[in-house]
Amino acid sequence: MSDLAPTFLELGADPDIARALAESGIERAFPIQAMTLPLALDGKDLIGQAKTGTGKTLGFGIPLLQRVTPDSTPGATPQALVVVPTRELCVQVAGDLEQAGSHRGIRVLSVYGGRAYEPQIETLARGVEVVVGTPGRLIDLAQRKALDLSRVRVLVLDEADEMLDMGFLPDVERIVAQLPAVRQTMLFSATMPGQIVALARRYMTQPTHIRASEPGDDRATVDAIEQHVWRAHPLDKVELLARVLQADGRGLTMVFTRTKRKAQKIADDLTERGFAVASVHGDLGQGAREQALRAFRNGKVDVLVATDVAARGIDVDGVTHVINYECPDDEKTYLHRIGRTGRAGASGVAVTLVDWEDVARWQMIDKILGLPFKDPLETYSTSDHVYTGLGIPKDVTGRLAKSQRTREGLQAEQIEDLGETGRKPKPQRSGDRDQGGRSRQRRSSGGDRSTSGAKPAETTADKPRSANRRRRRTKRGGSTTAPAAE
Repeated sequence: MSDLAPTFLELGADPDIARALAESGIERAFPIQAMTLPLALDGKDLIGQAKTGTGKTLGFGIPLLQRVTPDSTPGATPQALVVVPTRELCVQVAGDLEQAGSHRGIRVLSVYGGRAYEPQIETLARGVEVVVGTPGRLIDLAQRKALDLSRVRVLVLDEADEMLDMGFLPDVERIVAQLPAVRQTMLFSATMPGQIVALARRYMTQPTHIRASEPGDDRATVDAIEQHVWRAHPLDKVELLARVLQADGRGLTMVFTRTKRKAQKIADDLTERGFAVASVHGDLGQGAREQALRAFRNGKVDVLVATDVAARGIDVDGVTHVINYECPDDEKTYLHRIGRTGRAGASGVAVTLVDWEDVARWQMIDKILGLPFKDPLETYSTSDHVYTGLGIPKDVTGRLAKSQRTREGLQAEQIEDLGETGRKPKPQRSGDRDQGGRSRQRRSSGGDRSTSGAKPAETTADKPRSANRRRRRTKRGGSTTAPAAE
């Protein structure tokens, strides 16, 4: 960061907030922060637009924290609300706000699906100043009369375009309808489609549109990252991926897939090959998802395999490589994925593996972004350009050498038993973990439900014995009798 960038104190931040940020090594503002803070601190409505990874959270977080008054009264209702599209982003934003407001005694609560209601309701009953939540859980808590939004003076809609893509706008409108008419509203987004503009006009008062990017800024994102695009055979992909993961200088790595099943299969395959791997996808319970992200952030695993649930808004330091195991659906998805590396001015590497049937889709992405990879190079795990392009030693195989297996692994990060609403969590036996460290009893096909108490599908063996009796019995003589009444 250039020394010419203003400090947060110079931009008008509260000394206590600036001190809390300085303790985390954050002293100078990014462009989106420098542009939004003066207006936001004056209480103006604004629309902040900047690409992912540029520090939008503090752009709205500092003004929000300064407008909030610490209130130790039991049952104090929230004064600020931040609405986010995903659970992972909810946890991250709440953590950033809690750290920045630590010296002012600001209480921040994150609410999202996959966790039991009771702890969130109990915390709200004790009182909080700031709530960060996903739309579904916010509505649920409000309907239960546990969340009172009548005193909210600051509303933030973060990653608004992602909420549009995920179909959350009707829920957002239901939430906004419960807020006071007089408030400050800030909307932050990487892109600004028409429906988001319409939302801003409906719920904001003379907002100022701040764009901390140029029309060709996508080009800058692309140029900042070293990219490799290869046409790969599905049967050779895992072997190719295992060798790419042994590139010289590789740090934390994210591998993206289209489907939940594929993400888990890749994670299992890489684990068997000796890599420290975790996965994040919708088939995992919330506890397992949070365990995986904590292990990745803490360096206990250095490979995170994920569906696009993790492609937007997750900011993890030290991600040097992003690998698209399959061709992304469109150019937006491609930019969001590769944007996990090369953040805050750092460099990064992106590798995209394109199946034969996806070449036309890739060529569309290539054309829109103006990339030089129209015809991806046919590539196998033994191709010379794989080794020379990424600095991979020639003698590596598809298995990580035992001498390099130095990470603690996913099992070293304790999984939090989130329980099921209305029930006490059952103690977990030591033998009840699968290879990825997740409890077998807590698997679920729905990422938005608490999973520890999920009822298994009933099989014939599970039914009462009477249900398995035949309706007619045959005697030796060939005659039949009806069974006794049950």
